[in-house]
Amino acid sequence: MRVPLLDLSEQYRTLVEPIHAEISEIFATQEFILGPKVRAFEAAIAAYCGVPHAIGVSSGTDALLAVLMALGIGPGDAVITTPFTFFATGGCIARVGAMPAFVDIDPVTYNISPLALEEYLESQCQERQDGSIVDSAGRTVRAVMPVHLFGLCCDMDPIIAIAQRFRLQVIEDAAQAIGAEYPGKNGTAQAGTMGLCGCFSFYPSKNLGAAGDAGLLICRDDTLAERLRICRQHGMEQRYFHGFIGGNFRLDEIQAAVLKVKLPHLDGWSAARRGVADVYREEFSRRGLGEHLTFPAEPYRAAGLTSHHIYHQYVVRTTNREGLLEHLTRREIGTAIYYPVGLHQQQCFRYLGYQEGDLPGTEGAAQETLALPIYPELTREAQVAVADAIQEFFAAPKAR
Repeated sequence: MRVPLLDLSEQYRTLVEPIHAEISEIFATQEFILGPKVRAFEAAIAAYCGVPHAIGVSSGTDALLAVLMALGIGPGDAVITTPFTFFATGGCIARVGAMPAFVDIDPVTYNISPLALEEYLESQCQERQDGSIVDSAGRTVRAVMPVHLFGLCCDMDPIIAIAQRFRLQVIEDAAQAIGAEYPGKNGTAQAGTMGLCGCFSFYPSKNLGAAGDAGLLICRDDTLAERLRICRQHGMEQRYFHGFIGGNFRLDEIQAAVLKVKLPHLDGWSAARRGVADVYREEFSRRGLGEHLTFPAEPYRAAGLTSHHIYHQYVVRTTNREGLLEHLTRREIGTAIYYPVGLHQQQCFRYLGYQEGDLPGTEGAAQETLALPIYPELTREAQVAVADAIQEFFAAPKAR
């Protein structure tokens, strides 16, 4: 049977009437940019995340870009992040003129490794008399940007401790992880709420998806929040007077309205995704596929968190990734590779000087990981078909 990687049609069918009502109201009022729908959505997200400030922006990419600009990070600076992520994470650092400093991932969770972060700071950086940290080229290391990949929070306690030790800001790229929880030493915390600022994407395929591009920032600091609101309008506070250079990062009313309608359903959708993940694990284990596949890690499940993983993607690992992908494609089962090349090996970052083998955790994951279909409405029948197809592949002599 045909099983798509993602199908949003059922979600839309259940919400078509309230979404159309919201959009009709927008066209009746003719308020399209940063109006009451945006303010209502910002208030709802702030309440959902338990933070005082939510700032809607035009995309998840622009959320990252806006916070870097608002903090004045630019030429002569460096920001540490993971190379196993969507391009925007490293791209935005480079766009403001700073250097992305890539450190390797934990090969189990695929998130940035706290050990690799600490090793980089201790071995390749030094402290100036004023307490700032500089790398071997004299760039000031300003921040660390962990990415909560595929819906699983990074191990934030050690990351925050390391950042505090080296006086770095923590900017969370939570584009794939809205609602995911982390069992921190100070209690359960949501993705995006643990650092200085959290950045979200509402690209249509996300667990909370808009009808186009949309993003959002959250923070607790009043001054930063105000600067971010100014930054999203070209650095303009008083009309036509610009205190600093920002960008056109405004969230429009239509996207905010769609997201506000969907938000009350988010936790239910994420729970359904976890249910899909549980069925996969059950079906794969029953077939003995654990000999061939590495299943997604669930390091916080034992802590009893409701949203220990929100499964934006369900990513398995196999040494015969290309063969499995080709087989599933022939069986009309959707797959995707997130991500086939680490950022440190992208041509546009060749100037950074990384060589093959420098970040083996990332390079191995890029060669062996494969995303399988996952969305809240995915039926057990479809999942059985996926499991049957995978079992068929590994049962073939050529796949052994």
